[in-house]
Amino acid sequence: MSPADEGVQTPGPEPVAVATTGPVRIVGTGLLGASVGLGLCRFGVEVTLADPSPTAVALARDVGAGRPARPDDREPALVVVAAPPDVTADLVAAELATHPSAVVTDVASVKGTVLASLRAAGADLTRYVGSHPMAGRERTGPAAALPDLFAGRPWVIVDAGAGADSALAVRNLAVDLGAIPVAMDAATHDQAVATVSHLPQLVASLVAARLRDAPVEALELAGQGLRDVTRIAASDPQLWTAIFAANAAAVRTELAALRGDLDTVLAALAAADVASGPTTVAEGTLAALARTLAAGNDGVARVPGKHGGQRYRYARVSVLVPDTPGSLAALLGVIGDTGVNLEDLDIEHAAGRLAGIANVAVLPEAAARLETELTRRGWTVV
Repeated sequence: MSPADEGVQTPGPEPVAVATTGPVRIVGTGLLGASVGLGLCRFGVEVTLADPSPTAVALARDVGAGRPARPDDREPALVVVAAPPDVTADLVAAELATHPSAVVTDVASVKGTVLASLRAAGADLTRYVGSHPMAGRERTGPAAALPDLFAGRPWVIVDAGAGADSALAVRNLAVDLGAIPVAMDAATHDQAVATVSHLPQLVASLVAARLRDAPVEALELAGQGLRDVTRIAASDPQLWTAIFAANAAAVRTELAALRGDLDTVLAALAAADVASGPTTVAEGTLAALARTLAAGNDGVARVPGKHGGQRYRYARVSVLVPDTPGSLAALLGVIGDTGVNLEDLDIEHAAGRLAGIANVAVLPEAAARLETELTRRGWTVV
C-alpha cells in the first residue's frame, strides 16, 4: 500500500520555517485550493483536502497538494474554503460550526455577498476572515495548480470584526505563500475587482465570441494582439457566471460606463462613415476617436510595473526564434551571457510560419548592446 493510500503525505524537501501551523484543511480542490495546498506542503505543513468530488480530491493528492481528510483527523488550526461564490457562504458557515476552534477564510473573488450571508446566518465572525488572492489562470482544476501561483501577487484580506489572532493567521498564510497582503473592506474590494478583473473577463469573452462565425481567411490573419485580448476568454464559464452573479451591481456599473464610451465611438464612426473623405468629416468626430485611444494610453500607463509602483517603459528587442527544440533556451542563454537582465518576455506566433518572434523587454540603455551581441552570434533581430 502506498503512503498516499494510507493517508500519509509523501515527504518533500526539508521544511522551511513558516508562520502557518497545521493542520490546514482545504475545502475545494480546484486551481486555488490545490495551489494553496501545494504551497504549504512544500514547507512541511500538514494539509488535508475535502471536495464534493472524490476524483478532484484524488487528483489534488496526486499532484502533492495534501491528503484526503478523514473523520479522525486532528482539529484544523486553519480552514481555507476555495469554492465558487454562490456556495462559499454556506461552506464557511458549516466549517465554522464543525470546527469551533479553527480560523476560517475563503478565497472567493467576491466578498460582499459572502459576508452579508454569514451575518444573516448569525455565523461567528470573530473566527472568519474573508480573503482573495489576486492570482489565477485560464486553466482550472488541481492539474493546473502551481505552488508559486501566489508569489508576488496581492492577497486582499477583508477583516470584518475578526479577532486579532484570526486576522494574523490569514495574513501569515498569504505571506507564507509569497503573496502581498492588502487590507480592504468588502465593498471597496468588490468594486475594485469589477474594474480590474471582472470587466476584462467579460470584454475578452465578448471579443472572442465575435470569432465564432468569422471567416477562416480572417482567422488566418490573427496576430498577437488578438491573442492578448482573448487569452482569458478560455476561462471556465460556470465559475465566471457565479462570480458575475455575486458581484452583479459592481460589474453592471462598470459595463454601463463602458457602454457610454462605446456609444461615443459608434457615433464618431457613423459620422466618419457618411463623409465623402477625411476632409469632410464633421468637426470633432476624429477628435472623439483620438481621445478614446489616448485615454487607453493613459490607462495602460497606470497599470503597476512588475515590482509594483509606476509602470516602467522598457525597450523591446524582437528576435526571430526557430520553432525547434532548444531554440528559446539558446536565446535566453545568450541574453544571460551578455549580462543583460530580461525584464519581460512574450512570444508571437504566426500561422504557417516555422518560427516565432520573441519580444524581449530590457532596460533602454541595454537594448543596443543586446541587439549587437545577438546579431554577432547569428540571431535575426527584427
